[in-house]
Amino acid sequence: MLSLHILGGFSMEIKIQPNARYAVLGSGSWATAIVKLLTANLANVGWYVREQEFVDSIASNGRNPQFLTEVEFDVSRLTLYADVNEAVRSSDVLIVVIPSAFVEVWMQGLTEDLKDKFIVSAVKGILPESNKTVLEYMHDAFGAEFVNMGIVTGPCHAEEVALKRLSYLTFACKDVDNSRAVARVFAGQFLRPVFSVDIHGTEYAAVLKNIYAVAAGVCHGLGFGDNFQAVLVSNAHVEINRFLQKVFPEQREPAHSAYLGDLLVTCYSQFSRNRTFGNMIGKGYRVKDAQLEMSMVAEGYYATKCMHDLNATYKVELPIAEAMYRILYEGANAQKEIAALTEKLS
Repeated sequence: MLSLHILGGFSMEIKIQPNARYAVLGSGSWATAIVKLLTANLANVGWYVREQEFVDSIASNGRNPQFLTEVEFDVSRLTLYADVNEAVRSSDVLIVVIPSAFVEVWMQGLTEDLKDKFIVSAVKGILPESNKTVLEYMHDAFGAEFVNMGIVTGPCHAEEVALKRLSYLTFACKDVDNSRAVARVFAGQFLRPVFSVDIHGTEYAAVLKNIYAVAAGVCHGLGFGDNFQAVLVSNAHVEINRFLQKVFPEQREPAHSAYLGDLLVTCYSQFSRNRTFGNMIGKGYRVKDAQLEMSMVAEGYYATKCMHDLNATYKVELPIAEAMYRILYEGANAQKEIAALTEKLS
């Protein structure tokens, strides 16, 4: 379960206990991989998949019919939900793993009080309608306290986690004991935990790196080679750190895996949806055509506009991100934009 401790004012800090009940909200590839990890460590895992037909399919076949279909579940360890309130009511820790563009739709109808729930976001995206991260949305919409929320991030493509390839996950909570508690239920032979208290920095780094992975894909589609890609990603790393230090100034090590590592894997991996999306744009696809051809969401598309809008306030120098905005949202010619960008990189 959970225990509560009074902070300043009326805030209550939650301490995750060893017998806490966990539920995963979401049914995509990363949600599926996380459920598989949790069922190896917990006797029961709640799973909110929203559509009753998918609840029935998973219960009958022990597999997600849409994503990572080769992954098999011991259904005796699952409690499946099509109703978000039932999932929340029956759980202490909620792990949100819904593509950012659909978070608000999936949470529609949520009336359960979240004051005694600990919320963990494994979403590497930003909500396109409100320009809020998942933690910001949960705070503003449902009154959840930042001290009672956390992040799971790092270079962790769902496909490689499902294939049991060694991965390092960063668990970020304001209280490192809560980070360790969440890490314990993810534990496995092929997972290494990294701990952080930088919930805002890690969350925004995970949003920003998607934009730069789209840029890497665009440049690959245009025919740029490895030499230029290295310069592009190096400058992208500088842009991410510049933004974080301006908006969330804190002592952090930008070369750690939650920042640089996640950027690298998203820019270079064959599993990167954002790189794939960008590659199609570089090869001449229109944005809508590229989105239709892809079977999964490229978070970088939404992140590009959200960060452009947010940066109108912060005014951080982000030339790569701004070039992506002009290409994706203003119809600028990708070849010309990248040619102009090459004059700004070092």
